Amino acid sequence: MGVDQPPRVGVLLREWRLRRKFSQLELALRADTSARHLSCVETGRARPSQKMVLRLAHHLDVPLRERNSLLMAAGYAPVYRERPLEGEDMRAVRSAVDMLLEGHEPYPAVVVDRLWNVVRANRAMGVMLDVAPPELLAPTPNVMRLALHPEGLPAYAVDYGEVRAYLLGGLAQQAHTTGDPALRTLYEEVRAYEVPAHETPAPPQERGPREAVVPMRFRTPYGELAMFSSIATFGAPADVTLSELAVELFFPMDERTERVLRGRGGRGGRAGGAGMSGVPSASGALGVASEPGGSGELPVDATRRTTGA
Repeated sequence: MGVDQPPRVGVLLREWRLRRKFSQLELALRADTSARHLSCVETGRARPSQKMVLRLAHHLDVPLRERNSLLMAAGYAPVYRERPLEGEDMRAVRSAVDMLLEGHEPYPAVVVDRLWNVVRANRAMGVMLDVAPPELLAPTPNVMRLALHPEGLPAYAVDYGEVRAYLLGGLAQQAHTTGDPALRTLYEEVRAYEVPAHETPAPPQERGPREAVVPMRFRTPYGELAMFSSIATFGAPADVTLSELAVELFFPMDERTERVLRGRGGRGGRAGGAGMSGVPSASGALGVASEPGGSGELPVDATRRTTGA
């Protein structure tokens, strides 16, 4: 076998099965096939049909991007498209996203891709990004780098160790669950960041949260603010781009933070909008106009997780 040939689909399917902690029998029962046939597929003695590859991927909860990889490894063409968010056929998606971002003001909200790169934001995000140095905002801001780089939010954070432990734990779990090597690389990068001298890092299991959620508290020109967040994803996506988008909505943790955010009224930061050069905002404050009139009917699953960062 040449080094340029893709891995056998059976090897990849076995890796996903072990990652999900399924036995061959359990997966076979879920996928309505036999354990013997699944064993033959995993060992390369049988070639699965396209339908079987997709069925197994579904029951293994394989991300759409990786389902395409499984199909190509089996000799089939990908079936899930990866449309650019700014494309014409994603107009309804952009309208739904902008509706979420604009409707959440005066509270901050941001849209990220699978690697936590910011792809869209509302103007209120400026309150969080005014403290970030320009080099962390260009060319594309990354939420994990902003939250964990010692010159980013950690330089202004209060009781940062708890938040750091939570973020790193969540990112490590996400990298393992998705099997995404780029996420693993991002995790290794941010884990290696130096911790501010005033903070002592601690593993998540050694620091239990004192409140219902782990809040992010940080010092700003408006005083000390405290927020937590919820992350929403689109339900039943059939496009790779859409399946990897997440909308993070920030909420005030106390009355003081709420007064500050409402007093600002969603005003943008130093970049004239969300404080991020080149990142589209829902309101067009960064030079990209919103598109009213979209259907806004795409289902949004807001149950993915709640976090403080």
